[in-house]
Amino acid sequence: MRLSQPRYAPVSDDDLTVQQAEVLSALPEAWRGLNLFRTTARAPEALAALLRVGDYVRGEVGGLAVRERELAILRTAWLTQSGYEWTQHVWAGRQAGLSREAITAVKTGPEAALWADADRALLAACDELCREQFVTSATWSALGAHFNDRQRMHLVVLVGHYVQVAMLVNTFGVQLDTGQKLDPDLARYADA
Repeated sequence: MRLSQPRYAPVSDDDLTVQQAEVLSALPEAWRGLNLFRTTARAPEALAALLRVGDYVRGEVGGLAVRERELAILRTAWLTQSGYEWTQHVWAGRQAGLSREAITAVKTGPEAALWADADRALLAACDELCREQFVTSATWSALGAHFNDRQRMHLVVLVGHYVQVAMLVNTFGVQLDTGQKLDPDLARYADA
């Protein structure tokens, strides 16, 4: 977490405007109370736009397997020091089949010994996108050995979306949801 207190508190049920309630009602019921959505609902048009892209990147349109998608999201969350997204997607990554060892190795990145070539290429692309906003020809080629053109394009959109989400949660000070704990390796970024 970058901030120990929110810059914008999540909007409560009692304070919801009609427009905020409409945007939140489009979410699965279990997500409607999450601090990310309750905070961003303060700008309901922005939340609606964010949700449209989120629906795309979580969907099957791009053809990335759920495990690959979660691996990319976790690496992006780690690189952007987004404690909120990291915490949410550790759980999602475990549900998608990532082992605890793999999730820990995400912190190291593509250099970790346990990765297969496809995972290594995917993680390298995440690193390059987050650091340079560009995928080098060598990494693009390595991705091409495992992913088709549509999947590679989807990966770029996916990483871009989660960088945007990280900017939101980090800057707005979105706090972890009830019952969650911040990874101690991310605590050093608090109140930067």
